[in-house]
Amino acid sequence: MKQLNRANHPAAERPIKVLQFGEGNFLRAFVDWILQNLNDKGLINANVVVVQPTPNGRVDDLAAQDGLYTVCLEGIENGGRVQSRRVIDVLGDFVNPYEQYDKYLEYAKSEELEIVVSNTTEAGIALDKTDTDFSVCPKSYPGKLLAFLKARYDHFGGDSGKGLAIVPCELIDHNGDELKRILTELARINGMDEAFINWLNTANHFTNTLVDRIVPGYPKDNAAAVCEETGFNDENIVKGEIFHLWVLQKEPFIQERLPADKAGLNVIFADDITPYKQRKVKILNGSHTAMVPVAYLCGIDTVREAVTDENVGAFVRELQTDEIKPTIDLPADEVDKFAADVMERFMNPFIRHELMSIALNSTTKFRTRLLTTYNDYRNIYGKSPKHILFALAAMIVFYRGKRGDEQIKLADDQKYLDFWRELWQLDDCAEIAKKALSAEDIWQQSLDADNNAELVAGYIKSMTENGMRAALKAFLAEE
Repeated sequence: MKQLNRANHPAAERPIKVLQFGEGNFLRAFVDWILQNLNDKGLINANVVVVQPTPNGRVDDLAAQDGLYTVCLEGIENGGRVQSRRVIDVLGDFVNPYEQYDKYLEYAKSEELEIVVSNTTEAGIALDKTDTDFSVCPKSYPGKLLAFLKARYDHFGGDSGKGLAIVPCELIDHNGDELKRILTELARINGMDEAFINWLNTANHFTNTLVDRIVPGYPKDNAAAVCEETGFNDENIVKGEIFHLWVLQKEPFIQERLPADKAGLNVIFADDITPYKQRKVKILNGSHTAMVPVAYLCGIDTVREAVTDENVGAFVRELQTDEIKPTIDLPADEVDKFAADVMERFMNPFIRHELMSIALNSTTKFRTRLLTTYNDYRNIYGKSPKHILFALAAMIVFYRGKRGDEQIKLADDQKYLDFWRELWQLDDCAEIAKKALSAEDIWQQSLDADNNAELVAGYIKSMTENGMRAALKAFLAEE
């Protein structure tokens, strides 16, 4: 079988217009896949230089195949199973700045460069005040980008026409604004002149974004089969789901250079991405977080098993329809479509999504993913949402650490594990519920409103005495 490379699989030569921080699975199955679509449809003519953001990375592995790799997309779309295989050829060059710092900075002088994209994890967009030595590769992503932009500013003499479209994909709120703020602060820490800082802020075009696609990565179980299908040996296959969504804040400079909304893809340029983020967090992430303790304590291990289960599936759908969707400030048809897409994604037969992987840090996830819906629902209807309270009761019981005779491997901040362990020293369900709901240091508010403590205590009692399955059936019968 031939090795996948440009000798065996000829690919178009294009100018490098995109600088990409990150060589991981998500960027390759999402941003680079989108760029491939744009190139193939004649909307852009651009290749990518990949910058390795950490000392240990995979640029050498990608370079060994001349940047070529296969994206395998698999999932449910419009009720049917869909699978696709596509060779991506947009990666044109590779830089490890820790070993090739001069080459990295040389790209700052490029007349053709237009766009910077990044996905350096949520921790990547953070200020490191000790990043002050730009004679060698800076430690942080903002440090690397600042060094690059300063080199560009110096080379082009502060030309305002040489700014770049900067498009972060890290999953933090207002990621473009936050990156710009950190770059400005780091520039001042480094004593850079105000003329450069003004150029940084006015010549460059930062945008806030929201990205959404589940990307499991290299398909260990069926990589050989994929190679047989494509006819090439490929060490860099990346697997993702069919669904994709990219929401970018409207910015004319970026829209002109990255017209991804014109390629028939699920890409939106919006005046404000906040409602779209709320939609994702509330429907997808909120459903995940509510589902986990209920399904897991019913003896279920994966997301697909959970939503196809008669009782758990009904619980999740009722949660979305009755409590989550009414709180989202977007047209109802858009919300309904997204919710339907989410359920299809949950039922993806090609992805085994373990509930226990979602259970990591469930305490914080409940606060960040479900309490906004809880509060919005109470503001709209003047009462507390019962499905969210049932999910809270299930989480409390989950943190007891037992599923039948099996010990649950709880994974959370130690302070929360200590709290739940102490809580379960109490014998009375009413006391447990009261203390859990009034823990303002955890929830950043009190949940002990209406008759919540009484309801939650009843749910806990039913779950612990009768089992989660029986408690869930009783809850659904009431509703």
